[in-house]
Amino acid sequence: MSKLQGWDEFEIGAMLRSFDGKIDECSAFTPQRERNYSQNNSHVASVADWRLIKPVYNKDYCIDCQFCWIYCPDVSIISKDKKMIGIDMDHCKGCGVCVEVCPTNPKSLLMFPEQMNEDEAIASWPTKDEEEE
Repeated sequence: MSKLQGWDEFEIGAMLRSFDGKIDECSAFTPQRERNYSQNNSHVASVADWRLIKPVYNKDYCIDCQFCWIYCPDVSIISKDKKMIGIDMDHCKGCGVCVEVCPTNPKSLLMFPEQMNEDEAIASWPTKDEEEE
């Protein structure tokens, strides 16, 4: 087995991919240990312990534009067949970029406190703004 490179051994400007193969082959429900992570990824490190707010996904408002998937700096949005299917909460740092780029009204992703139950968050989702007549 070849020796893995340390963070300081990569060539300047090297692109480190999170997954080997197609990124959309992972399901939101695939256990972390079964995902096809790249050897250069810190897939064993979870940030869930220190995240204070988290994105919650409401599929009822999603238009599958993929903006959240494109802009997520941690590859935490899980998409399959160009459809948003979930969030990898082991790697999501709670930055909120996904919420900022979501174009729907109301947004299909909103930030909630880490401790809040997902069903409770969905129940408190805002309704579509009514147009002024």
